[in-house]
Amino acid sequence: MEDVESIAVLIPCYNEEKTIGRVVRDFRSALPLAQIYVYDNNSTDGTSAGAAAAGAIVRNEPRQGKGNVVRRMFADIEASAYVLVDGDGTYDPTDAARMLALLKKQRLAMIVGRRVEESTRAYRSGHVLGNKVFTGSVGWLFGTSFNDILSGYRVFSRAFVKSFPAFSGGFEIETELTVHALTLGLPVAEVPTRYGARPAGSDSKLSTYRDGWRIVWAIFTLFKNEKPLAFFFGVGGLLLLGSLVLAYPLVVTFLKTGLVPRFPTAILCTGLAVSSLLMFSCGLILDTVTKGRRETKKLAYLSIRPDGWR
Repeated sequence: MEDVESIAVLIPCYNEEKTIGRVVRDFRSALPLAQIYVYDNNSTDGTSAGAAAAGAIVRNEPRQGKGNVVRRMFADIEASAYVLVDGDGTYDPTDAARMLALLKKQRLAMIVGRRVEESTRAYRSGHVLGNKVFTGSVGWLFGTSFNDILSGYRVFSRAFVKSFPAFSGGFEIETELTVHALTLGLPVAEVPTRYGARPAGSDSKLSTYRDGWRIVWAIFTLFKNEKPLAFFFGVGGLLLLGSLVLAYPLVVTFLKTGLVPRFPTAILCTGLAVSSLLMFSCGLILDTVTKGRRETKKLAYLSIRPDGWR
C-alpha cells in the first residue's frame, strides 16, 4: 500500500441510516490505511450522523442522483486509487484489498466487481433480467469486456477518475463509466465479488421502470455520441431502404406505362432518399469530430502523472 491518503473509499448515500455505520466500519477494517468519504445526497434520516460516528469523512451533495454524487466525489477527492461502493451493505468489503492489488499489479484503469449473489433475495428478478439485457446491449454496441455493467462496486486509478467527464445524473452513471473505458480502450478487468441481500429495513433506491428507462436512454445517447458513423449510417440505411421499397412499384408502373400514378408516394420516396443522404453526411462529419474528442480524452488520461497505482 501507499501512504495513508493514497486510497480513498467513496460511498454515495441516500437514507442509509440502518447500514452506513456498519459499511464504514467494515471498510475501515478491510482497508485500515484508506480515507473513507461518505457523501450524503439529501438524506432525511441519520445517515450523516451514523457515518461520522463510524469515523468517515462526511460531505454533502445537494443535487439529487447518484451520478451527481459520483461527479462531485471525483472532482473533490485526491488519491492514487479509488474504491467506489454503495452504502447499502450488499457488497463485501473484504474483496476491496484484492481488487486494489490487481489494479496495482496490472496497472489497470478500472476494475468492476461482478456481483455473485449469495441468496435469491439479493437480486429482484426484474433487475436480473434488466442487467443481462443492458450488459448484452453495451457489449454488442461497444465491445464485450464485462458481465455486470451495473455493479456499484468498482476500483479506479487516479488517471481514470481525473480524466472522466461525467455527465450522468442518476443510476446510469455505471453505464457511462463502462462505456468511457470501452471507447478509449483502457485497461480494465472484472472480478467476482459476493453480493448479499439488503439488511432488514433498508430499501433499494433503484426504480425498476424509471431508472431502467434512464439507462436505456443513456445507452442510446452514448451510442449516438461515441459511435456516430454506425448510428447515422444505420438510420440512413433504414430511410434509404424505405425509399426503395416504396419506389419499387412506382418504377415498375413507370417502365410499363410511362406514367407516375401516385405523386405523393413519389415525393415521399424522394424525401426519404434525401434524408438518408443527410444521415450519411452527418455520420461522416460527426465521426471525425468524435475521433478528435476521443483523442482529447485519451490524452487527458495519459497526462495524469504516473504513480504506483497507474
